[in-house]
Amino acid sequence: MNIPEPEQMDQRRLESINIINALRRGTVPASGLERIAVGLDVEEGVIGKQLDYVAQGGGDTKFIRGEYGSGKTFLVARALEIARTKGFVTTHVVISSSTPLYKLKGIYQQICANLRTNDEEHAIKTIIDNWLFSIEERLLSVSGSEVEDAALEAATEREIEASLSGISEVNSALAAALRTYYKANNAGEFQLAQSALGWIAAEPNIGRDFKQKAGIRGDIDDTIAFIFLRGLVAIIHGAGYRGIAIAVDEMETTQGLQRNQREKGYQTLVQIIDALDRGDMSRCYFLFTGTPAMYDGSRGIRSVPPLFDRISVVQTDAYRNPRQPQIILAKFDTSKLELVALKVVDVYAEAYAEPDRERISHRFIRAMIKKITTRFGGRVDVIPRIFLKEFVDVLDKCELYEDYNPADGYDFDTEHLKGELKKEEEAVMVVRF
Repeated sequence: MNIPEPEQMDQRRLESINIINALRRGTVPASGLERIAVGLDVEEGVIGKQLDYVAQGGGDTKFIRGEYGSGKTFLVARALEIARTKGFVTTHVVISSSTPLYKLKGIYQQICANLRTNDEEHAIKTIIDNWLFSIEERLLSVSGSEVEDAALEAATEREIEASLSGISEVNSALAAALRTYYKANNAGEFQLAQSALGWIAAEPNIGRDFKQKAGIRGDIDDTIAFIFLRGLVAIIHGAGYRGIAIAVDEMETTQGLQRNQREKGYQTLVQIIDALDRGDMSRCYFLFTGTPAMYDGSRGIRSVPPLFDRISVVQTDAYRNPRQPQIILAKFDTSKLELVALKVVDVYAEAYAEPDRERISHRFIRAMIKKITTRFGGRVDVIPRIFLKEFVDVLDKCELYEDYNPADGYDFDTEHLKGELKKEEEAVMVVRF
């Protein structure tokens, strides 16, 4: 039976389809964000310069501030995309009740679980393998290719220890776990190797058998999580990457905690900023997001003066300065949403076919935005996700059906959105009786 080969697609078209698919689902695309970005050129430039500094061995941070609908999630995703193009490993942590800001082990665990490179998600194994391979390659280049396997393994184990000597002076468990991982892989003991990898990533319920073989007691906890993060950064750089960019999202959930937990979480931020300034966390770039209440409210950052002093802004006039500790995002407006829609039309043309620009006219786009915002109290800033999801549906129908005319056939009803609206969207939705 002859099965025809599927059509070969170039990378640009694959990326275009991925963007449109994500918008259909109401999510942020995984790549190609620069193709639908609007009004972020200055902010992207500042973040890019920070990353260049970190790539040279520095450490830096940025706090992003904005209301719901200002594009915080998009800018974070775009910043991480920029970081990956510059050779960084990236990771995304979401602060929540299960991963509060004061629980350093939980943050470290999410950092490890979400490591991403340009080529791979959940990349911790690949990163560690590349690091170990680079050690072996370096040893072979010095000693020659005729080194026996046993001698190479012993030399590599010594190099693992030497590479993490600064960490081992404080806690030797990371080096011990990495040696166990390396030896288990070489011996074909893949279950043991997986346990070692899980322990390094602070996964729960790692068996006692691994700890006995590695000579390790206990697990990673809040007291050593950032020591292990420094070790992880050393491994990432040794594996050939420029550093790590860490996004810590939705910090505003910290405001709902008890006072001692809130303040402990905010003190964590003070420690991170001071460690970056001292040079103790080189090749680390931290990106934090929060709502204005997180920065200015009585239960927010203002309640801890040392932290507020470190990240407060000088002024907030019309000429925003994103080089200050905070990037302050304005609310999304109609003109920006129109520009995004026009960019989406261009992406759709590369994903499928050129849309009928008469049916999908600028006039129709404006009318569609007005129809949707009317149902959400006139709030353009809360509708981008909903609008883009609806807009892709209109593009699909125009491409599939020649007789479909959205100017006559499109009407917006919220019935089909029941159960999927976010609380900020529900809060402003106008109910029809």
